[in-house]
Amino acid sequence: MVGEDNVELAEPMSEHTTFEIGGPADLYVMPDDVEELREVLRILDEAGEPRFLLGCGSDLLVSDAGYRGAIVSLTEGLVGVNAEGKELMCEAGVPLREASEMACELGLSGLEFACGIPGSIGGACFMNAGAYGGCMADVLKSVRVLLADGTTATLPVDELGLGYRKSRIADEGMVVLSATFRLEPADQDRIRETMDDLTQRREEKQPLDKPSAGSTFKRPEGHFAGKLISDAGLMGYQVGRAAVSKKHAGFVVNLGGATAADVHAVIEHVQHEVEHDFGVRLEPEVRFLG
Repeated sequence: MVGEDNVELAEPMSEHTTFEIGGPADLYVMPDDVEELREVLRILDEAGEPRFLLGCGSDLLVSDAGYRGAIVSLTEGLVGVNAEGKELMCEAGVPLREASEMACELGLSGLEFACGIPGSIGGACFMNAGAYGGCMADVLKSVRVLLADGTTATLPVDELGLGYRKSRIADEGMVVLSATFRLEPADQDRIRETMDDLTQRREEKQPLDKPSAGSTFKRPEGHFAGKLISDAGLMGYQVGRAAVSKKHAGFVVNLGGATAADVHAVIEHVQHEVEHDFGVRLEPEVRFLG
């Protein structure tokens, strides 16, 4: 079972999200491995305790009041990696950026698109993360998951129901344990060149100097969220210490000391104005907790 050193009480979630926002979680648990994770989830579920699995906290807005339940963090313990031939296996807590770097070091191509995505392997599989024309569905071979009954299963990519920011993993409440990628051997310098180019494009266009949860809204069919928000004259719109970025309208940023309430107010105003002006309802990509 998880030791005392792996459990924190009233842990501020602002320290575990890229938004740097969020009140305390009643329990913050850090399992060391898959067996500890399975046992923690069994105990919490039997006790009827609400729980949330946390990766890098990159697409998450936690309430100012925090979370009444247990946050189970995967990024401390589930960080194993194994490479064999063209395949790279990463446990759920491995940051996607690190997986991209490792693939480059091994001379394996396919994960270049992920070099700037701030999430974990688990979260990336959960939402079929993607950027710059690539996504998880393109490179996954299989995902090992924990099912609701406590058993594990290895699902091939064609059984994961991956679509734009969706998956069967999310729909059915599965827990990602690890993912195996099928990549292609390539010249390491060429891979690095591609990653450097994508990183430069990201730095030029995105407000990486301020805390955010990445793209705030999903891409509406036939439109780009950032352009709609910009065309509605909302760049720089601010409530408290949260604002629509002046660099990229698709991002709501924390100017320093923003509350979750500030962010909510900005999101709701943007949704209202864009729908009023263009008849398009923007759907948040950010997940709300607590």
